Amino acid sequence: MRQMASRAVHPHPEMPGKKSPAAPRDAALRLRSAGRRDALTALYEAEFGLRSAAEILGRRAASGEVEGEPLAVASALITLIEEQRPHLDATLERLAPAFPLASMTHIDRTILRAGLAEVLHSRAAAPAEALAAWTALARTYSGEPARKLVSGVLGTAHREVSTATADKDGGSER
Repeated sequence: MRQMASRAVHPHPEMPGKKSPAAPRDAALRLRSAGRRDALTALYEAEFGLRSAAEILGRRAASGEVEGEPLAVASALITLIEEQRPHLDATLERLAPAFPLASMTHIDRTILRAGLAEVLHSRAAAPAEALAAWTALARTYSGEPARKLVSGVLGTAHREVSTATADKDGGSER
């Protein structure tokens, strides 16, 4: 009984040498992470062709499942992905020729499109933050092989954009 009382006071005791799971530290990062998950959920469901991702997100918002800043982040990502989908698919085919889109699992294809859209076309977050977030989502929802694929594809895309921007700006001198 005494042990139960101490657990109630300290539900998650600190254990030496153990780290707690990484969680976004600031509120804005947590809200963007929630928005990314909400966008992923809607985009994944839309992969099965019954409704568009925007309709799915709208349904979830109407039921109160998604609201506030995460809704705004998810909505912006979905709009961006739908507008850029042909370009995103062509870029994915170029960056990962050994993994044809048609043979990828729905979740892997969805994570790659969303991550690529945010890394290449969104300025809501730093590309490095987007790359890390989508890589973590790939690890969570698809496993280690998908994490490596997402990390490689998004990292290559980010490097290409950074190099092109540096070349356009007259070099990387600062």
